This record gives sequence, structure tokens and C-alpha cells, in this order.
Amino acid sequence: MMKQIRLSGSGGQGVITAAIIFAEGAVVEGKQAVQSQSYGPEARGGASKAEVIISNSFIYHPKVTHPDIVLAMTQKAADKYYHDLSAEGLLVVDEELVPHVPNHPNVIKVPITRLAVEGLGKSLFANVVALGLLVKLSNLVQLETIKEVVARRVPPATIEKNMEALMIGYHAID
Repeated sequence: MMKQIRLSGSGGQGVITAAIIFAEGAVVEGKQAVQSQSYGPEARGGASKAEVIISNSFIYHPKVTHPDIVLAMTQKAADKYYHDLSAEGLLVVDEELVPHVPNHPNVIKVPITRLAVEGLGKSLFANVVALGLLVKLSNLVQLETIKEVVARRVPPATIEKNMEALMIGYHAID
């Protein structure tokens, strides 16, 4: 088993943090994982992507070539980063920030940012809402493992809100 996941959005949305947590969760469970990231020179507000590869065996090439899942948190990210998504792959979009969903046979639309604002009062938690959604959709890392990693990675004062965000995302789809 080898799965390639790309998280994309704009700088400041936290997709890199979500990817780091996802990859760390896989490592905690004894899987092989690599994580990489890139963002535009504008940093906050510019295009941003983070990629994770998870495998049961050694990963020889640490670059995502044909992602199995692409998360797009903005229209710009959707347009820029979905093109090499495998035909059977899954495109997950923040439905309110990606009004023109690229033509792909497998799309899941969730109002990720709105769920963060309605549930927690801040869009700041949208990345962890998205992380919960990816945990559920990918079935690559256990929810309990991700909870442990989130608790270690976020500021102590925000642990409770981040746990809520994780569960909001996890339960956003059936």
C-alpha cells in the first residue's frame, strides 16, 4: 500500500501543519511516511501546498507524482494542484472557497471553513477540520493517533478547540 496526498490552499491556512500532523500520525503507527511542502514567495496569501506519502514499505521517491487525494482549500489551489490527480483519485474541496470545481469524476464538497467558523468561531481551525475530513476519507491513520499528534503539535491553550475541529471534520461526511 502506498498513498499520495496533496493538501493545498493559500499561505496562512495551515495546510502545511495539517500535512505534518498527518504524516507524523502514520509514523507513530509504524508506517513509512514522507512530507514535503512549498509555497509562493508571497507566503501568507500565496499558493501553498504540502504533500504526504504513506506506505507500508520503504518510499524510494519522496515526491508526489499522481496523488490519490487532493484537498483544495481555495479556488487558486484547486486550479493549480489537481491536474495530476489520478483518475480514480479523490478531489476534496472547500465548497464555499472553490465555487468552480474542476472537472473530475470523484469530488467531495464540504464547507470546511464555514464549519470551523460556525463550530469554533474562527476560520483559524479550518486546517484541523480538513485534517479530520482527510483522516475519515483516507482511512490511512487512526483517529485516536491523530488526536495524540494534534495534542502534541498545537499550543496547549488550543488543544480543546483543535480536538473539536478534528471531530467536526471527521463527522462532516458519512
